[in-house]
Amino acid sequence: MAGRTQEALYEEIALDLSWSEDDLPQVERTKHVHALHPYLGKFIPQLVEVFLHKYFQAGDCVFDPFVGSGTTLVEANAFGASAIGCDISAFNCLLARVKTAHRPIASVELALRGALEQARQTADVVPIRDASEWLRTWYAPPALQELLAYECATNLELDDSAWEVSRVILSRAARSARRTTHFDLDFPAKPATEPYWCYKHRRTCVPVEEAAKFLRRYTADTVRRLRDFSAVRTASRVRIIHGDARFVDLSERPTGIITSPPYPGLIDYHEQHRYAYELLGLPDLRDAEIGAAEQGVSRRALGGYVDGIAAAFRNARAQMDRGAPVIIVVNDRRDLYPAILDRAGLVLEERLRRHVNRRTGRRAGEFFEDVLVCRTA
Repeated sequence: MAGRTQEALYEEIALDLSWSEDDLPQVERTKHVHALHPYLGKFIPQLVEVFLHKYFQAGDCVFDPFVGSGTTLVEANAFGASAIGCDISAFNCLLARVKTAHRPIASVELALRGALEQARQTADVVPIRDASEWLRTWYAPPALQELLAYECATNLELDDSAWEVSRVILSRAARSARRTTHFDLDFPAKPATEPYWCYKHRRTCVPVEEAAKFLRRYTADTVRRLRDFSAVRTASRVRIIHGDARFVDLSERPTGIITSPPYPGLIDYHEQHRYAYELLGLPDLRDAEIGAAEQGVSRRALGGYVDGIAAAFRNARAQMDRGAPVIIVVNDRRDLYPAILDRAGLVLEERLRRHVNRRTGRRAGEFFEDVLVCRTA
């Protein structure tokens, strides 16, 4: 059978949701806190904005049962709606809190710079023998010393507000300081310990030996992004729950949902941020993640994914009014969502297909995703 023509393909696409690079450059897709830390597969904030304006109003409460990097919560706050987010990942919850919590930016910046200086003065004497084998494998000794010195300095010197911000800075620096090739930061297979040909820079590069330069760079960038968001943030409440969306009890009745659930067997969301779990001692709940990569895409795994996602939406539906809008952004290439919506008690009103120009991370070829516009039954 002949494939569809480009013209026929684009007749099915919601062009008003499919922005080109010229229409929506990267600087807009990653505005203020949306680029506080790399996160694979996050949806763009402009998509959330569209559905906030179409289905919600200021003063409403928006729920995201799969909060991820917090895109929905950030945009809901800027829109003037309260927001609740839930995620099984401790790192995701940390990242979302740092993005959305109100903080005294000037005093946070001063405290962070003081911690940087303290870490600089003590890095040479920090022992690494007690660090985990994973950390000692993936970092050059000087880089690991600098990361551990920063962790120690922030633990001793910072109040709660600045301390949480420092956790994200530390994680972002740790991602960049690993012994890996420059072009494979998303999923490095093994440590790089020798010079290599770099496809990103098109020259021979050497593995990273330090972390201090990343700590300095990301401190400045983080403070700038937090300050930029403070100019548009509102007083609307944001609540983040570290828990399982299948069972969570919400503090208030949401007006509706905007979310992008995990895809089955695609991304190991724990391994993506392994450096953060190792450095920060975060609880590892990957076995409870719905659609975790290690579960694969066997018939049994896909059945478990359908059950899990349906249970999360069913739990949310029970805590919302009838007819509440539920916006789900997902690549449903396995056609799993008709069964999920049926089991969750959601009625599909419209299924839109959008062309995704770019998502976080390196991608090859065209990518499409579905926007399922539903209502609670």
